[in-house]
Amino acid sequence: MIDCGEGTQVQLRRFRIRFTKINAVFISHLHGDHCFGLIGMISSFGMLGRTTTLHIYAPKELKLILDAQLKLFCTGLGFSVVFHSIDTTRHEIIYEDKSLTVTSIPLEHRIACSGFLFKEKPTLPHIRRDMIDFYKIPISQINNIKQGANWITEEGNIIPNNRLVTPANTPRCYAYCSDTRYIPQLYKIVKGANILYHEATYDKQQESKARLFYHSTAEQAAEVAAKAEVGKLLLGHYSARYEDENILLEEAKAVFPDSILASEGLVMDV
Repeated sequence: MIDCGEGTQVQLRRFRIRFTKINAVFISHLHGDHCFGLIGMISSFGMLGRTTTLHIYAPKELKLILDAQLKLFCTGLGFSVVFHSIDTTRHEIIYEDKSLTVTSIPLEHRIACSGFLFKEKPTLPHIRRDMIDFYKIPISQINNIKQGANWITEEGNIIPNNRLVTPANTPRCYAYCSDTRYIPQLYKIVKGANILYHEATYDKQQESKARLFYHSTAEQAAEVAAKAEVGKLLLGHYSARYEDENILLEEAKAVFPDSILASEGLVMDV
């Protein structure tokens, strides 16, 4: 989960997302709309009998607050809450497992703030079951073939590896850039992402206000997406001044056509 605003647990129930699927929470910064829902969600996890460890990745300032809240409201939890401090000034790997890495993205906001880059690790090629059956290749050799080995038949014929496998899926990448001023060099970090989420608080007529309050315009978000050559741009964090956010969408599309407005319940395939 990325960020955890007030009412998160209500939204999880509303959209039928199983609480047990959440093992890590990445908090970009300590403004309430990004973290006020965390302690409520943890408390609900405890009442539902969770036993799996929950990992929290956030700026170091959250630890003192979270420790106090856990002591006051969540005594007797049946699971551990492990806090991992993020250095918001560095672009570095903060999480890794067998299939994924998560990297911090330094952002420019009024307080310490980090974005997150989720990268899928490359996978091995797919076995062609028809060829495996045709050449009667034993199961014990399948991993070797995935690693690039050819197959030699009993007659001594060499079957090249590219006849036995199909290429692996291209690794996917999602970039999340929370509250931030426009950063001209940001595109280098999010280059080639399948989806880029970038805040678009204002339209270009409010660019001076965006800079003053450390936010971005829709046009600036689109410029990052265009330079980074991402697949799609997902806009969010709109100012309440806009009754119709389509003004932001049209501004972004003028620069980067594959732009979309984020909305509650939106599901996107990365």
